[in-house]
Amino acid sequence: MTITPQQLIAMLPLLIVGLTVVVVMLSIAWRRDHFINATLTVIGLNLALLSLYFVGQVGPMDVTPLMRVDGYSMFYTGLVIIASLATSTFAYPWLVGYPDNREEFYLLVLIAALGGILLASANHLASLFLGIELLTLPLFGLIGYAYRQKRSLEASIKYMLLSAAASSFLLFGMALLYAESGSLSFVGLGQSLSDSMVHQPLILAGLGMMIVGLGFKLSLVPFQLWTPDVYQGAPAPVSTFLATASKIAIFAVVMRLFMYAPAADSEAVRLVLSIIAVASILFGNLMAISQTNIKRLLGYSSIAHLGYLLIALVAVQTHELALPLETIGVYLAGYLFSSLGAFGVVSLMSSPYKGPDAESLFSYRGLFWHKPILSAVMTVMMLSLAGIPMTLGFIGKFFVVAMGVSANLWWLTGAVV
Repeated sequence: MTITPQQLIAMLPLLIVGLTVVVVMLSIAWRRDHFINATLTVIGLNLALLSLYFVGQVGPMDVTPLMRVDGYSMFYTGLVIIASLATSTFAYPWLVGYPDNREEFYLLVLIAALGGILLASANHLASLFLGIELLTLPLFGLIGYAYRQKRSLEASIKYMLLSAAASSFLLFGMALLYAESGSLSFVGLGQSLSDSMVHQPLILAGLGMMIVGLGFKLSLVPFQLWTPDVYQGAPAPVSTFLATASKIAIFAVVMRLFMYAPAADSEAVRLVLSIIAVASILFGNLMAISQTNIKRLLGYSSIAHLGYLLIALVAVQTHELALPLETIGVYLAGYLFSSLGAFGVVSLMSSPYKGPDAESLFSYRGLFWHKPILSAVMTVMMLSLAGIPMTLGFIGKFFVVAMGVSANLWWLTGAVV
């Protein structure tokens, strides 16, 4: 296969982040310097973000059979890079007081960002699985980075074991789809799976197993049990990445799969997704009310937010495609910046060797009097996550309600309200 200059330009964000991984690795081998490696990471991610301008000039194209670069992939690539950039920035002051090796943190964030970028452009079940694993494996190390704290190590082991089980479900589901359709590409699946084939037992079993695997990665009910414990045990900057880049990249590829494959044409699949959406919204919001730990509260909040997004996924086949795509884009952008702001405040108030992270709600009592800027940021971000009017979160929820009404998804819209 001959790679043209246009294809190389289309892959610039992936290539730049991959090159940054190599440069940071060589820098660590040459000399351990926290500031230099953090700077190299931030420069690499900024260059990847700027390269999206040039990617936009070459137009939509299938770069390889595994990847499609278009406006959709560019938008979600940008969100993943912004989340990775914020994670690296918040991690720097957190790591300053860390006596062990600090530089590998940035290496793991870059590798996870590489997986997120691949997922945003994935056009094939093989690249979907590769991207998810490339995103997930570095998270095992990141979650357990404060390994001297028992809770961090416990969270890492819990996430690793459950993630391995979820990946096996996902892979088995893909195998069943391939056995019935004979194709792994999203377009091929869309062409092979006719309306009658969607109701085949093997196809439904494959879709069901993929829902289990992807439901775990997205913290959807009933696969969410790991979420509050892992968010609480992970270092604050890692919880930031888990809540933003990880969820956004995986949801982006799931949405693209639904755009091409007629899975939602099956009434059974649509019903299952609707039940999961309502359960996630109710469970996430009700459990968040009683929390006294800010990281657990934000963990339950992320469960509810992914439930809202599932409503847009259900509406893909029942509505013009443009509105669900716009709704998800607006909602995820609002969710990204709100979560980055909230977790950023937690990260900036935490240090690995001044005891555990500043995660108790009691820690934020009277914050305005000694750190008014952080207090104002935290207030605005929490209001946005709650969907209070005049915030970005409200606009996202408004779009979800409008789309639910126009698609006649009345009981799902009622759950949002």
